[in-house]
Amino acid sequence: MAPCADFSALRAWPADVLVVTSDGSSIPAHSSVLAAASPVLERMIAGARRGRDADGRAVVRVLGAPSDAVAAFLRFLYCYPSRETAAEEEAAGEHGAALLALAHAYRVPWLKRRAEAAVAARLAVERVVDAMKLAALCDAPRLYLACARLAAKDMAAVEGSEGWRFAGRHDAALQVELLQLLHDADQRKERWGRERASQHVYRQLSDAMALLDRIFAGETHAEASPCEDGVRRGLEQLMRHFAACGGRTRKPAACPRCRRAFQLLRLHASVCDRAGGEPCRVPFCSNLKAKMQEEGVDKTWRLLVRKVIRARVMSALASREVPEVVKRTWAKYSSRRAARFR
Repeated sequence: MAPCADFSALRAWPADVLVVTSDGSSIPAHSSVLAAASPVLERMIAGARRGRDADGRAVVRVLGAPSDAVAAFLRFLYCYPSRETAAEEEAAGEHGAALLALAHAYRVPWLKRRAEAAVAARLAVERVVDAMKLAALCDAPRLYLACARLAAKDMAAVEGSEGWRFAGRHDAALQVELLQLLHDADQRKERWGRERASQHVYRQLSDAMALLDRIFAGETHAEASPCEDGVRRGLEQLMRHFAACGGRTRKPAACPRCRRAFQLLRLHASVCDRAGGEPCRVPFCSNLKAKMQEEGVDKTWRLLVRKVIRARVMSALASREVPEVVKRTWAKYSSRRAARFR
């Protein structure tokens, strides 16, 4: 794209604005197009009415960017709202950073989003620090997030880049901010890992409560997985041991396996929702439930019961049959969301 592209050829009427760049190049344009695209340019054109050149055109100075980038910026203003062509895509890739800065400074939201996406799509590790500073100055959160994600993948390469060394000499706060972002991301991953592990434990406890109901009801499932069969056999052995050891010869507190079985029975009594009708067949269910209602339980036990019940409800919701129309809606929404943040 030529730095002094003649935009008057794009319209039948003659240009009435002359855009002057940092290196002194001049680009003719039209006030109606620029004012409609940017409120900042509209105010600049209105203020430049008094200072016209020899041809009677208002002079507007667009500084802080190369003339090629300014020409690309003006061409985008003329092309809106048409679909982006191959030439415009190439211009956005070549002048993405300058277009982002110009679109932010002159308040052109649609071009800012397009330039932000172009810079994020062509982001390289050695340019992460520069792009992150640009994103902070231009209020570009998606580009900022892309920089943080790329830095998290290869922080060693980022620390070896010229931008990192320059930031160390002139903008140490940017280095601290990036390191803090990565530290927070690691902390979130660890916290999510702990939460997933705890949710897995609560799901296992919920499944064990359902297996206790089936064991003492004499139900069998031919389609049970090998893992479920193993858990069922373990529970059956534990209950047989409890019946022979803790239930007849001594107190359950004297045997670790009996204590474990007693805690499972107590947890089952806490989450059992049978009321009236057929009584629960799990041993001591009604007795333990009445005892806990009479004596009360501590906060830790109530929290455990709530989380096990929540895990049971979430498991039931996850395993339910979803209507086909809902599946298609979810798939459409997921594809649109992925395309939006790509």
